[in-house]
Amino acid sequence: MNKDKYELARQLRRSETKAEKKLWSELRGKQLEGVKFRRQEPLGDYIVDFVTFAHDLVIEVDGGQHMENEADEKRDDWLSDQGFTVMRFWNNQVLGNTEGVLRKIRRKVEELR
Repeated sequence: MNKDKYELARQLRRSETKAEKKLWSELRGKQLEGVKFRRQEPLGDYIVDFVTFAHDLVIEVDGGQHMENEADEKRDDWLSDQGFTVMRFWNNQVLGNTEGVLRKIRRKVEELR
């Protein structure tokens, strides 16, 4: 991994969306089932929104530009090939139904244990 990828990840952490900020406030500090999540983490050629290496789970929070996006499909395929499970949520889901999103993440964490 090169320095540029890590610098881009730092920039993304500083300029997170409202939905990313909201979800991070619920995931940080092992608040969700004691699971450690990292945000804006470089994985291969990609930077994922949230990841827990303990359960190989990636969580992406997307805006409308991601609808039927071939690049996202390629990225998800690569992550899956690396052993990661990918969950995607829309910004409006995170902002409008945070508890519902957290329930889905909790269920997935339980499945992956």
